[in-house]
Amino acid sequence: MVDFLIVGAGFSGCVLAHQIATKLNRKVLIIEKRSHIGGNAYDYYDDHGILIHKYGPHIFHTNSKKVFDFLSKFTEWSYYQHEVLAHVDGRKVPIPINLDTIKELYGLQLSENEMQEFYQSVREPIHNITNSEEVILSKVGLELYNKFYKNYTKKQWDLWPSELDASVCARIPVRTNRDRRYFSDKYQVMPKHGYTKMFLKMIDHPNIGILLQTDYQQIQQIIPHKYVIYTGPIDYFFNYKYGKLPYRSLNFHFETKDQERWQDAAVINYPNDYDYTRVTEFKYLTSQSHQKTTIVYEYPTNNGDPYYPIPKKDNMELYQMYKQEAEKLKNVWFLGRLGTYKYYNMDQVVAQALTLFERELQNL
Repeated sequence: MVDFLIVGAGFSGCVLAHQIATKLNRKVLIIEKRSHIGGNAYDYYDDHGILIHKYGPHIFHTNSKKVFDFLSKFTEWSYYQHEVLAHVDGRKVPIPINLDTIKELYGLQLSENEMQEFYQSVREPIHNITNSEEVILSKVGLELYNKFYKNYTKKQWDLWPSELDASVCARIPVRTNRDRRYFSDKYQVMPKHGYTKMFLKMIDHPNIGILLQTDYQQIQQIIPHKYVIYTGPIDYFFNYKYGKLPYRSLNFHFETKDQERWQDAAVINYPNDYDYTRVTEFKYLTSQSHQKTTIVYEYPTNNGDPYYPIPKKDNMELYQMYKQEAEKLKNVWFLGRLGTYKYYNMDQVVAQALTLFERELQNL
């Protein structure tokens, strides 16, 4: 008999397991279908001894002191501010677009005020924005949209930006200064010894058990429990009774190079060339010292593990049907990217889990 059955050993599940075990002194069993903890943030040392992220680069950034302080209980940090280049017109230029991007592409030496005027001169005034294409056109105009966003979005989602909800590209910043950082959050760090070590410390408690390579559907009737916290795909929980929710997935191709550095930045985007969207070199992220380096190519696909909920109107309507089913259940909570069919950053998932604990679980 356990008090809480937690389905999924990613951020949501591990954060809540820790809170329940330590603050409520209740018994928790984590069920995980994969062979490891950590969800998509799982990292490990490859055959060459290089620390890599199995499911593509995970860069931690947050403005939330609460989230940062919570995770700091389980890891030391390496300070890391992420920079990305985009391969455009045969050059590697900064993305998000900034003063240096415009200088590289057009030979223009602009001030910050002149950069604002430049955007104003090229942007398309769209008053009622309904999709991602309109978001970008209203920020940077048609030419930059074509160079950086149109084909990258098509590769990533297999949909044109005009077919995607405005929320997808609303996240994309554009700059009027020389700031080359991809993120502008207050806290930009990486777990000093990797995400997996952080998760191991988080769930190292006598009240927490874990079953790996285990399907929740196969054991839910076998193991007595009072409460369920479900972070897997919500449609699977309900046996796809209304149909499958669509996701985009990724295929990863790893290569190890016999040299210390391979490319000019941690991540290089390829919006217009090749079938892959980007190439990541992990040693930039991890600050590891090694005579070799490992890179990964990302190929978006419709088949494979569910990574990205696809924000289209009909998909959201399908999710609402499952959400209504979920709201009828007692003592079952759905959260995380898969449980709520919403794209979250890592810090947002942690915040969601901490909030759920404070509002609903700690008084059970």
